Formats: sequence, structure tokens, C-alpha cells
Amino acid sequence: MSRKASEYNKAIGILQDLHKIYPTLNMGRHLATALDGYGDVWGLTDKELVFLLDKYKTRMDLDIPHIADDEEVDKIIKDGLDLFKEEDNGDNY
Repeated sequence: MSRKASEYNKAIGILQDLHKIYPTLNMGRHLATALDGYGDVWGLTDKELVFLLDKYKTRMDLDIPHIADDEEVDKIIKDGLDLFKEEDNGDNY
């Protein structure tokens, strides 16, 4: 029983680490991404969950630049639209 509780606590610990490192991402997003493609999550053991969360956290740690909050995405879109306006005005670079 203590082994099961230990795996459970590891899963909670990984989620807490993810929250500290990526505070703008909610738990639902972390879980949905970590479990994406797994299939039947109802039969998922605590040990399997720890493995998937750890694998996901490692991917996140190695691939930080892909994370952008909504404001950054909106700015990128706006800047892209502004480029088209500048081309229409003849302000080519």
C-alpha cells in the first residue's frame, strides 16, 4: 500500500513542479497533453501516470520556446497583420 501511495505522491509532486515552472498553464492542459494518445485513462495505474507525467515534464523542460501565453500569440498575429498593411502602403523593407 505504501508503494501505491508513493507513486500517487510522485504524480502530485510532478504536477506541483509543473505548476511552479509553468504557472500560466493550468493543470487540465498539463494532464490533457501528458495523457494525449494514451487511450483508456480509466485503467491507468499510478505508476503509469507518473511515467507519463515525467515524460511530459522532460519534453517541456527540453522544449521551452514553444510556450507562449495568449497575449504573446495575439501580438504575433497583430504584427503579422501589420506587415501586410505596410506592404499595401508601399513601405517594403
